Amino acid sequence: MNTLLALSGVVFKELYRRKDFYVLFVFTALITLLMGSLHFFHDSNIVRYIKEICLLLIWISALVIAVGTTARQIPAERENRTIFPLLAKPVTRWQVLLGKFFGCWLACGVALVVFYLFFGIVAGTREAHWPVLLYFQAFWLQWVMLAVVVALVLLGSVVFTAPSSNATISFVIVFGILLLGRYLNKVAAQQSDIPGAIVYALYFCIPHLEWFDVRDFVIYDHAPIAWVDCLLATLYAWAYAVLLLVATWLVFRRKPLNL
Repeated sequence: MNTLLALSGVVFKELYRRKDFYVLFVFTALITLLMGSLHFFHDSNIVRYIKEICLLLIWISALVIAVGTTARQIPAERENRTIFPLLAKPVTRWQVLLGKFFGCWLACGVALVVFYLFFGIVAGTREAHWPVLLYFQAFWLQWVMLAVVVALVLLGSVVFTAPSSNATISFVIVFGILLLGRYLNKVAAQQSDIPGAIVYALYFCIPHLEWFDVRDFVIYDHAPIAWVDCLLATLYAWAYAVLLLVATWLVFRRKPLNL
């Protein structure tokens, strides 16, 4: 556990020494404050539009932080040759992977806390309404979804040599799932036997990241989500994260580090 905490701490400090988080937060804050300063006849739909813009920026920023931070972890260790003294401590490859995973995931969580605190303050001052429980559920579901994304990118970091190619492919996969994943079963129903079966298999195999997107609940002030549903969604995300981490370890444990 001490080893995992040490490795996670290094990743955590690395993120906040870089400018990625600060640039994304300032960008999100400026756009949201600009939209929040506008007044259009006190129309409630304007407030919803502001919330929608801010939540969209939070989702994009969190994905950029998660993918960008995770994609460079293993390649940077190999390029800087720091992976060799690290494994000579002794630290196993499985511990390295877990340390990198939890470091990236926890860093994403802290970034999300800052984003959602800012969002809650802006939305609360505009609406004089503070649905803290719903905001927490939106934060939690997005954070556990990022566990799947971090594990996916970590797998890509031991498969692809360049962080840029890993990040690009990961973004394509993640945004493809978010935008098209929910429609694959409908597409499969319109196909013939073999193509339809392939699309159906793809639909049931991919992690449905879009299930964790509850922005509409926040935008339209719905009632909080049932805690049983939140628990099931959490278990679903962690099942995929563990599966991807095991796949990463199976590849990483036999991969030569001097290439």
